[in-house]
Amino acid sequence: MKPNYFSLMALVSLMMISVESKAHDKIIPVEKLPAAAKAFIKTHFPGVHISYAEKDGHYDRTFEARLVDGTEIDFDKNGNWDKVDCYMSAVPEAIVPAPIADYVLSNFPDCDIVKIDKERYGYEIELSNDLELKFNKQGLLLYIDD
Repeated sequence: MKPNYFSLMALVSLMMISVESKAHDKIIPVEKLPAAAKAFIKTHFPGVHISYAEKDGHYDRTFEARLVDGTEIDFDKNGNWDKVDCYMSAVPEAIVPAPIADYVLSNFPDCDIVKIDKERYGYEIELSNDLELKFNKQGLLLYIDD
């Protein structure tokens, strides 16, 4: 079978873009995280240490912290959380808006919210059953993506 040259070139280009964008991220000392980011971690993940921290070196607009339990947290330049991804464990209940928590509890009582991401339109969450739910800023369900 003859490889498709266009597909191969597209794949190589995507890989180069991915490597280039990651190259702008730079590891920083944990102390360099904004105070609000460190306070958020201390409050919502007590006793869990930060494995490493990164700063977007290209735009200096975002930070990321990886905790030793595997949790990834993205912060804006002021240290406000933007995304929390706990993978297979539940995100802290306190960061989930009440209408979203109530909806999940009523409709998916056996599932945990394992990821929450602030978006322009509201919130995107991922459940432990791999469903993604999108809510507006008021916490009303927009749609479910499986």
